Amino acid sequence: MKKSILALAVATALATPFAAQADTILYGSARVSVDYSDDESLLDSDGSWDVVNNASRLGVLGSEDLGGGLSAIYQYEFGVDMTEGGNFESNRPKFVGLKGDFGQLTVGTQEPPYYHVAGITDVFNTDKSFGNTAFLGGSFSGFNLNTTGDRDLGEGSLFRLANSLYYGTPDFGGFSGEVMLVMNGSANDNEGYSDGVDLWNIAAKYSNGPFFAGVSYISLDGDDNVSLSDDIAIDLDLDQWIVGLGYSGGPFSVGFIYEQGTLNEFGLLGTAKFNGVRLFSGDDASNWYLTGEYRFGSNTIRAAYGQLNTELDIPGDDDTIDNYLVGYQYDFSKRTRIWVEYVGRSADNVLYGDQNAVSIGTRVDF
Repeated sequence: MKKSILALAVATALATPFAAQADTILYGSARVSVDYSDDESLLDSDGSWDVVNNASRLGVLGSEDLGGGLSAIYQYEFGVDMTEGGNFESNRPKFVGLKGDFGQLTVGTQEPPYYHVAGITDVFNTDKSFGNTAFLGGSFSGFNLNTTGDRDLGEGSLFRLANSLYYGTPDFGGFSGEVMLVMNGSANDNEGYSDGVDLWNIAAKYSNGPFFAGVSYISLDGDDNVSLSDDIAIDLDLDQWIVGLGYSGGPFSVGFIYEQGTLNEFGLLGTAKFNGVRLFSGDDASNWYLTGEYRFGSNTIRAAYGQLNTELDIPGDDDTIDNYLVGYQYDFSKRTRIWVEYVGRSADNVLYGDQNAVSIGTRVDF
């Protein structure tokens, strides 16, 4: 009897905090694959097999009704490495703020508006499909300032940005807008970035029924002559824009983006100078990318093709990168799927060569 009473008391104590947070949701996604990759890039390596984590995550999100149509909202999401450790890391979304008739205002680490346009083509399961040779926004390794002020070469405009203030408008008959400002005052003493807003990003979108259209502009407000050594300097006054179109009706979905600018790896190289002489051109790298999928029953087939022009203009190099992908997905349920996907790249320049990769994986959401 005493053991039963004790067990009941412990169960009640454990359940009480969760009952008090009835508006909090625990969620996650486990995504693991077996991949074969043969990548003839700058760091050329023989083809190999590997067990790969594909952005698995664990998070909580919730809200509190404050009355008058106003709510407090929050989200904590952490990367979970299912294969090699490193759990509860990565720059996944973590923010807090308010939501109401005025829209949404949040602060923390958040997805940039740029991704909310480019993401119309983020349809594959493997992380290799959304890599740095298929999207300008994913190529730039540039803007994450850590608390010590060091320049942490991070993930770029397709990934979450720390130290960010975000505002999203309400929906006006399918039209909406977004603004994000990135500010890190503790790092501004380091030469290279502004003393106010370091990076800003705006987007305008239309989403109604099966149709989507969006445009976004992102700008890094830095100095145009930041010294890396006695001889080499780079330009951190960079910007980029993107247009996205999408349609999803019945069993068919298509997505298309076009982007151009300097806020990417190729633009960063293009702004490097040696003793005042520009090393490469690369100021106007451009990219287009088209995806399509067809669903029948529990099956989905996908395909994509895109072409990225680095504009490096290096003698003897081809500044064009062709990307082509195909994939098959089978849904056991709304939460569980398996996939087989192929990622190919045709390139011949100083940074990248041909790539062939196959990903065979599974995903379970909860």
